[in-house]
Amino acid sequence: MAEIIIGEVPGLTEGMIFETRIALTKAGGHRVTQQGIDGNKKDGAASIVLSGGYPDDLDSGDYLVYTGQGGQLNQKQVKDQSFETFGNKALLTSQLHGNPVRVFRGIRKESDKNRNVYQYGGLYSVTGSSHETGIEGFEMCRFILEKVKPLEAIALIPSISLSAGNEETRRANTTTLRIVRDTKLSKQIKTLYNYTCQVCGIRISENTVGYAEAAHIRPLGSYHKGFDVPSNIICLCPNHHVMFDLGIFSINSDLTLKGISGSLNQHSKHILSTESLAYHLKHIYKPK
Repeated sequence: MAEIIIGEVPGLTEGMIFETRIALTKAGGHRVTQQGIDGNKKDGAASIVLSGGYPDDLDSGDYLVYTGQGGQLNQKQVKDQSFETFGNKALLTSQLHGNPVRVFRGIRKESDKNRNVYQYGGLYSVTGSSHETGIEGFEMCRFILEKVKPLEAIALIPSISLSAGNEETRRANTTTLRIVRDTKLSKQIKTLYNYTCQVCGIRISENTVGYAEAAHIRPLGSYHKGFDVPSNIICLCPNHHVMFDLGIFSINSDLTLKGISGSLNQHSKHILSTESLAYHLKHIYKPK
């Protein structure tokens, strides 16, 4: 199998049509001809193919809800999915590392309704994941992907491959993307807590200037439908923000933590929504 490429592939432009999955593989867009996810847990997901294999999928153009791998027999769901499946783990890696994913869509041919052609839809960022009961009654791994816009901040980071002896090192560009939404209200919440994490109590500062991140308990966006209100926002350090968004831990209604030890510090002027906390526990938290 060819070496995995994260991000854009030379010669591949958005809108290109491929007549078969084999043609798509030969072009380097999606290296596997059967699975919908191309990647591994170390590098992340290089690409996905939307082909209508799961009834829980949602494609709104710039916004996708993609169902992960596993649990099907003869195209029928027969058991729960797991985030330990290699493709699902790859998408989790992409979410954590902020790596973009190429998206291809299967489109029915006008001349043959039983066949798909495949169109390149561009780069998307994995902005969320959850483990939820699907339409067919099984626990499904779901991933939210959002289109990477040309004007979004994309950092090109030089990646150095170390060599042995006197061999020359190779340098290649890899694209990483992390979107941190910061609203006026989020800044007010961070100020209330003096930029101190409500979970670990650590305050990051540089020359007395504090840094923290505002986490929405019930995520914003058209899928989770969370609101940008004080009762849905907590102040966290970057580590606990990522852990919270990934569902590594959650918060019970009594503010004790689930998944890690401890309890959430809460300011007397800041009351959290019990509905938002319950939503995170049910839809975002991933019990081990």
